[in-house]
Amino acid sequence: MPDQSPLLDWRDDIPVSTRFDDPYYSLDNGLAETRHTFLAGNALPERFHDGFHIAELGFGTGLNLLAALLLWRASGQAGRLIYTTFELYPLSGTEMVRAQARFADLAGIAAELAPYWHKNIRVFTLPDLSFTMINGDARQTVPAWEAQADAWFLDGFAPAKNPELWAPDLMQAVHDHSAERGTLATYTAAGHVRRALAEAGFAVTRQPGYGRKRHMTTARKASAED
Repeated sequence: MPDQSPLLDWRDDIPVSTRFDDPYYSLDNGLAETRHTFLAGNALPERFHDGFHIAELGFGTGLNLLAALLLWRASGQAGRLIYTTFELYPLSGTEMVRAQARFADLAGIAAELAPYWHKNIRVFTLPDLSFTMINGDARQTVPAWEAQADAWFLDGFAPAKNPELWAPDLMQAVHDHSAERGTLATYTAAGHVRRALAEAGFAVTRQPGYGRKRHMTTARKASAED
């Protein structure tokens, strides 16, 4: 069985994967990047509804989950957010808590969820959140998944360094496991990623990126009425 340890270094308390030579979030402002790329990129919170399902490739530090749950609560949305994440190299609870500590806006939610990370609990339910982490290679776990997402966060390491998480077959599986009018967003605008998404059936758009990233990508799955 392959080694599934994340292999970390730290740069000013920002975790950097030594396996992929890539930081887990923006060295400038990880939370601002998440809000720009994944939340606004999926037109959230405007699309929220009870049972809205976010799926994610690459859980990392859990930053995207915390930001999404904070937005859900701030929006006043009733009901429960469903969040499913696919991760091959999960961080330890201690590593996640250290990485999340940089973001004062998330302190309350981070403290609320920290006991689950420390106990290595990967499935849990709160009054407003249903969370599942699926451990394993997404090239196998996503096609085998039985649900569909309303929005995808594609947050693997950079395509040049982690090409497996951006392969055409996996992008096809993301499309197949998207609801009608489902969307996705990702920080990368790499041409081969955009082509793979388009070939999978998404309508793909290049958008302004966050910070030093000139562009990012959003995409939408058509409905039967389109």
